[in-house]
Amino acid sequence: MATYKAMRERALADPEVRAEYERLNREEFALLDQMLAARREAGLTQAQVAERMGTKAPAITRLERALASGQHSPSIDTLRRYAAACDKQLFISIA
Repeated sequence: MATYKAMRERALADPEVRAEYERLNREEFALLDQMLAARREAGLTQAQVAERMGTKAPAITRLERALASGQHSPSIDTLRRYAAACDKQLFISIA
């Protein structure tokens, strides 16, 4: 099975995909990248994050997939709990 990083690199190698990705460059993509990086750095699976959050693995899969599609904006509490499950802190700023 390909990793997220490998799939992302392969997709972004296509100039049309890269152009659309950069055009969209929504906060959700940046947030998803940060969430996945935090989970990866913590060495956790979706199931382990779910257990630490007190939920089930499919909920984490749905959360990550929804962010990737831009169809869902998780609550600040959910983001805070996800970050804490990965031994991170959530910081929000307006610039």
